[in-house]
Amino acid sequence: MYSRSTRRLFALNVALLAVLSTVCLWPSSRADAQPNAQPRPRGEYAMVAGRTVMGGAEVVYLIDTVNRELISVRWDQGRKSLTGIGYRNLDADTAVMPAR
Repeated sequence: MYSRSTRRLFALNVALLAVLSTVCLWPSSRADAQPNAQPRPRGEYAMVAGRTVMGGAEVVYLIDTVNRELISVRWDQGRKSLTGIGYRNLDADTAVMPAR
């Protein structure tokens, strides 16, 4: 009734469906990758425009006052997206003693 190649393709599809079902239903350990980590609080943001030290390129500084972080980004006209320039953890920066 069915040709030999049709039976093989049907068997292959059943095997692939079984593998896909196993992968999808397998318990994931990603949810508890950081079991002792505190949930990150919702931030409050301030945005400040500026320029880089090199001049010319405009930069937007995003400051998260709750988590005490600063991110600087600029607009990439070629890609039509924001490009990250830098990140600073303000708590870590204030904990370091300044060098003379």
